[in-house]
Amino acid sequence: MKKVFLYSIITVLLGACNVLNPNITDDVYVGNSGATSSWVNGLRRQLALTMNQVVVSTELVSDDYYNNRTLSSKVFDIPQIDYFDLDVNNLQIQVQSLREMAEYGLNKVLPGDITTKAADSAEVYFSLAFAHILSGELFVGLPGSSGGVVLTPTEHLNLAITSLDKAISLLPTNDEQTAYILLKARAYYSLGDAVNAAKYADIAKAKNTLLRQVKYDGINGVNNDMQTYLFSSTNNEFAPLPRLDFLDPKYYHIGLASADQKPVTIVKGEEAYLIIAESQIAANTLDAGRQTLKDLLTQVIALRPVVQLDDSKETRNGGNRTDYPLTAVNVKFDASDSTRSNYVLNRKAGTISAYTVSGTKVTAAELDAAVTQDQLLYLLYRMRQEIFMAEGRRMTDLGIKFPVSQTEQLNNKNVEDADIKAQIPSFIPLARGMDDFTYDVANGIVTMKYDMNKVLVANKQAKEIFPFIN
Repeated sequence: MKKVFLYSIITVLLGACNVLNPNITDDVYVGNSGATSSWVNGLRRQLALTMNQVVVSTELVSDDYYNNRTLSSKVFDIPQIDYFDLDVNNLQIQVQSLREMAEYGLNKVLPGDITTKAADSAEVYFSLAFAHILSGELFVGLPGSSGGVVLTPTEHLNLAITSLDKAISLLPTNDEQTAYILLKARAYYSLGDAVNAAKYADIAKAKNTLLRQVKYDGINGVNNDMQTYLFSSTNNEFAPLPRLDFLDPKYYHIGLASADQKPVTIVKGEEAYLIIAESQIAANTLDAGRQTLKDLLTQVIALRPVVQLDDSKETRNGGNRTDYPLTAVNVKFDASDSTRSNYVLNRKAGTISAYTVSGTKVTAAELDAAVTQDQLLYLLYRMRQEIFMAEGRRMTDLGIKFPVSQTEQLNNKNVEDADIKAQIPSFIPLARGMDDFTYDVANGIVTMKYDMNKVLVANKQAKEIFPFIN
């Protein structure tokens, strides 16, 4: 008899403790009062596991972080993304598990439980929608069912919108509903539908400090993996590109790491402003776009928490690179840039400011000085990178997508040759170029090899990026 997905359930029914019970089968579980509650808890756990794989994998592929020591992928930094790579398969497994658990909940568990509430159904529809959003944003395509046809990103995103509409309809006007509305704007953004993306972003914008996060539970073995790599590990695991040093770490612990696992943000009010601004700038209504970004600085980011953190144990060095600056030095975004200060911090001099939700060094003065579409797009994408730092969003802005995994190909006759090839735009530097820098110790200047936001703007007509332009 088929076993249900009990590996994902934190609290088993009928008073069981926090243990897995492989003997509970469909006919025992489905139909029990309270099954929905435990299934929703299981979905929350699966969402946490999924975001672990999403954040770690995509941040390495992007120019946000490079792998300085760990057993995580040694080739994503290149970036080299092979369909036979185990990390590609692991990411697909987690995303597909979230989708399959949500579908099983909607089709089997929730209808059989008389205690199911509208809020429960809404959360399961959200989980299904989010799995489709990740499928559409991160992959060249993924099956929409076990062994099924490989769906395109557009098909996944449209399925996400359908599920979000159902989730939204089940809730009263509250923060959770607003979060789903903003996710709907995000899906339309990825589809390149500026009108609908801006429409729903404007609705969500009314809740300027909106925040929807994925929670972790170190006591019960669900750790935030990115926190481990950025802070909690005794070794220096991931290191940020030096021009992003001031934003690291977003996740940290005080006291016991197991008791202080920081959440990962998946929806926040900043995105509403970013979507609206991009729609305005893409339409060449530059003054409006500039003002929206200035409002974002004052109405949202200025209100986000900033904590003082002791990060003196951070060494940055001792792994793949040994030349990371450990004191406050100036940076240049590329060789042609002028020097900039306060991007690389001296972590031995005292506490540092940690931006737990959002931070950016883009200023109102810089926005006022930007008078062309390209100049505003550049600052917009700098803000997107800094605001979404360590949240698994940058890889998509770079136009990179994972392929369908070899395991799927070997077990699904619907997978075609085109599905197992990663999407890496031709303008993306290889040979670890996105993460590369030089350190002039004598003059105290770190220079990035590439300013990827400048590279993006120079290639803004490329079909893989700038969804409102292409």
